[in-house]
Amino acid sequence: QVQLVESGGGLVQAGGSLRLSCAASGRTFSTSVMGWFRQAPGKEREFVAAIGASTYYGVSVKGRFTISRDNAKNTMYLQMNSLKPEDTAVYYCAADTDMWSAASRSYIAYDYWGQGTQVIVSS
Repeated sequence: QVQLVESGGGLVQAGGSLRLSCAASGRTFSTSVMGWFRQAPGKEREFVAAIGASTYYGVSVKGRFTISRDNAKNTMYLQMNSLKPEDTAVYYCAADTDMWSAASRSYIAYDYWGQGTQVIVSS
């Protein structure tokens, strides 16, 4: 049974940093895409970043967030710097069984999801 478990969310002031982690179990995703999405109240789930053979970012986070993974630990990370109040959302870890494609910017492409971790950025 595949499980993705996020951790690292919390409350931070604008301009601060947080690092999210996503620990996978049940299978390895070292050769496929893993990603982060976020969803704020009343809004659609938004692509944040993904990692496959390369890294990919949403426009609103590029230059501030860094995605990485440790295949030995089967864990993915999202380092979030220069946080803004508009980054407030529930952040979800996701994993696909395929390699990156244009469809990977859509949450529909992903097969497995974590339960989400709340990030709140105060102004």
